[in-house]
This record gives sequence, C-alpha cells and structure tokens, in this order.
Amino acid sequence: MLEKQRQQLILDILDESTFASVRELCDQLNASEATIRRDLNKLASVKKIRKIRGGAQVLESKTVANFKLSGSAFLVDKERNANTKRMIAKAAVEMCGDGESIIINGGSSTFMMAEFLAERRMSILTNSFVLAQELLENSQNQVTLPGGEIYRKQSIILSSFENDTTQNYHGSKMFMGSPGISEFGVMETDPLLILAEQKLRKRADKLIVLADSSKIGIKGSLLFCALSEIDTVITDSHANPKYLDNFRAKGINVIIVDACE
Repeated sequence: MLEKQRQQLILDILDESTFASVRELCDQLNASEATIRRDLNKLASVKKIRKIRGGAQVLESKTVANFKLSGSAFLVDKERNANTKRMIAKAAVEMCGDGESIIINGGSSTFMMAEFLAERRMSILTNSFVLAQELLENSQNQVTLPGGEIYRKQSIILSSFENDTTQNYHGSKMFMGSPGISEFGVMETDPLLILAEQKLRKRADKLIVLADSSKIGIKGSLLFCALSEIDTVITDSHANPKYLDNFRAKGINVIIVDACE
C-alpha cells in the first residue's frame, strides 16, 4: 500500500472512531509499528491529527458535514490487493448479460464490479450502500436496496425484518466476497452478516464467490455456507492449487484471473 493511501485510511479510521491506538492501526492496515508511527508523525506535523500517548485522535469532533457511510473495515479492505480484485470483478461481470437480474452482496471485491457494470442495463439488488450509490451515479442499471439499518463498519444495509424488499426479488446469480473459503465452505465474521447474506442467497439461483488468493484456504469460526452451495469461485493465479482442485472435485466451476503484482 502506498504511503498516501495508508495515511488517508488512518484519517478515515480516526474520523469513524475518534481515537485509534498504534496497535489497532498496525492490525487494520497490516503495517509495522515503525511505519504507523512515521505516518502519525507526518499527519501530526501538518495538523491533520493529534498524537497522544499510544495512538492518535482527530483534531475536531465529527460533524454531519464530514459523516462518511464507508466504514473503516470497508475502506481498508478496498485497498488490499486492489488491482487483483479489479480483475476478479471484471470476470464476474463478464458472467452477466444485459437485462439480467442479479444480487450483489456488500464487500470490497464486489464493489469493484461497479466499474464494469457502468455500461450495462441490468436489474441489481444489493445491500451495499456504497455500491448502490456508485451505480446510481455512473450507470443506467436499475438498483434496488433492501430496507434496514446501515451497518457502517462494512457499508452495508442490514434488515431486522424477514418480510422486506428481498422477498419480492429473484436473481439468476448472487455475487459475494468472503474473508475466507476453504474445504469447509465460505466463512464470515459476523452472525448478523450471515443472516442478511442468507436472506439474499435464498433469492438467487446460483452463488458466485469472489475471493482473491489471500482468502483461499482461510478458515474461520463462522460458516456462511458449505461448498455444496457454491456454483463458481473466481480467484487469481496465486491461489493454492490444492484448494482449487478440491473445489473442482466438489463440482464448483473455478475461474482464475492473472494476479496483479
């Protein structure tokens, strides 16, 4: 990640949470303590943040004017392996035809699909507020959002009601990302996200998982679905062949794009 990108992410994280420790920033940005401290010194020298013991904080309280719908988790994920995710997203959109109805789950990988959907004419149900905004501003696609509350950390909409907009929608395909996919299936990090995603999954004929090579083979404590429920996995050429062979043995179509260094 470039220094400028990392420093902007630090500002975004502080905008959301007011304070962040050096250790938290290291974990979220996958950077060394020396790198984070250097970034904090530079940001403090231009009066963008205030350094305090063990971390940093914003100079002023958040206001309505600088409110962001994109949470820190989404912003950080979006910068990781961005070029490779873009190629995976391109391959995902190539699976779609004009006039088709599809479902796109919120996430950094699926957000990249917006660029390639710009010239399409499709019906799209998504729980990603930022993806919906991007499509509305830069495409002629019909966009539908489920009702619910904005889960700002991941920039998605979560509905606590079973009978919402999703019940009246049908998609030929559902596209989703994941923090990990292994022989056990597709992993997720939050029970609330699983409930929301499973509601969407019921409305689609096929499930396509977008997962760059860093997600292949990763296991977790929460399972969204088993491999038997997946139709296609789109990943990159750095993915571990052992896991890809296992996916194919389970009847999953595996699409591999060239990894971007």
